[in-house]
Amino acid sequence: MTYTDVLTSARQKLGDSCKACPVCNGVACRNRIPGPGAKGVGDTAIRNYEKWAEVRLNMDTLCPGGPVDTSCTLFGRSFRYPFFAGPVGAVNLHYSDAYTDMSYNDVLVRACAAAGIAAFTGDGTDPNVMTQATRAIAAAGGLGVPTIKPWDIDTIRAKMEQAEASGCFAVAMDVDAAGLPFLKNRNPPAGSKSVEELREIVGILNKPFIVKGVMTVKGARKAQQAGAAAIVVSNHGGRVLDQCPATAEVLPEIVSALRGSGTAVLVDGGIRSGTDIFKALALGAQGVLIARPFVTAVYGGGEEGVRLYVEKLAGELADAMQMCGARTLADISPDMVRICK
Repeated sequence: MTYTDVLTSARQKLGDSCKACPVCNGVACRNRIPGPGAKGVGDTAIRNYEKWAEVRLNMDTLCPGGPVDTSCTLFGRSFRYPFFAGPVGAVNLHYSDAYTDMSYNDVLVRACAAAGIAAFTGDGTDPNVMTQATRAIAAAGGLGVPTIKPWDIDTIRAKMEQAEASGCFAVAMDVDAAGLPFLKNRNPPAGSKSVEELREIVGILNKPFIVKGVMTVKGARKAQQAGAAAIVVSNHGGRVLDQCPATAEVLPEIVSALRGSGTAVLVDGGIRSGTDIFKALALGAQGVLIARPFVTAVYGGGEEGVRLYVEKLAGELADAMQMCGARTLADISPDMVRICK
């Protein structure tokens, strides 16, 4: 099987929303993006992809040769590559019933662990989404990151208990999910969190806490004040706010604001290749998350599909490093890219 075969197979198994496009750029699905769609005209997902394309690589082959080292560490754990599978929940509802959350996460978490990376898992209105995700993480020896929605505090505490039981090495909250329809008008209220509320949530477990969904310097500093070990610069795949900037546009200023703070900066949104990963690292990110293409990989090829996609990304990243003169991830610097508008 090749990655092209994975895409072909996925098209036969996915529902009407996802087209398993050769390049997942948000154009074909636009405001019908799998999940609860996207607000407005759905231009933010497209912008995410296009802004990475405006970052170009500065080739420099007048450098010592030899193999490159793509390994990284996060919270004291070593990983083969600086990219992770992003969280997706309720796959049978949003994609197709070829997979349930249990079978999807079982494949994704295990395949990512075998490939030397980790998977972030999703959450949803159905409690079984988190239950099945944390079971998959436990089965993989804790090599996964449960991502909890910004529910009310009692619901969060219950889901945190599941996360702790999974043995996960970190836990996350996608605070940008506050813009999703199913979190509005809940009783007790759910959604946006104050710094004080987030600090309480961070303190529930003695594990590194990742705040996903930060798009401003102000937001990054508030997450740091609340005790976040890391943030993910993210606009929820462009689905929760129309006319939002792309993550590539705001990443450099957020990295600059948190430099020296000890808070790690990850990024997602429109990152689709190893070259894009290189660009994100050059702009200061310590790692990236990629979500929707991993769904395609699972639906199209199961564990083999995930392996092929990881190998594709890894090969492209290694090639970019070699052609730009970076032997390790630490060698990747801002002068290796150029932003062209």
